[in-house]
Amino acid sequence: MNRRLVLQAASALALASAAALAGAQTAAPKRHKLILQVSDADPAKWALALNNARNVQQDVGAGNVDLEIVAYGPGIGMLKHDSVVAARVLEATQAGIKVVACQNTMRNQKLVVADMNPAVGYVPAGVTELMFKQAEGWSYVRP
Repeated sequence: MNRRLVLQAASALALASAAALAGAQTAAPKRHKLILQVSDADPAKWALALNNARNVQQDVGAGNVDLEIVAYGPGIGMLKHDSVVAARVLEATQAGIKVVACQNTMRNQKLVVADMNPAVGYVPAGVTELMFKQAEGWSYVRP
């Protein structure tokens, strides 16, 4: 009788191990989080940041990554509705990339929401947003 119990326990353990292994193999891919900083008024830097974000989506799958581009300082001008990269910024937001403007910079440059690309979001302070996201485990890139 003891032998039968031992065999049943061993069988149950083997089944549980096999189920755990199968679950590990079908687990969802890791969710990545990337924040990019753009504080330059250079359209080439913006193109690079937007290309980096799109490439990350292609490499890991758009559904597997949270992407945010934070603009402040001189870079904020590229988020105006009439900037040379306005169409690319709109495309990025439509692809699920969050693009945000620093409200501190906007106040300092006398910019209002009506000046900005309607696709962008806002954060109180760009540098603080970077700091908070990194504390939450987001990867940081400055193209």
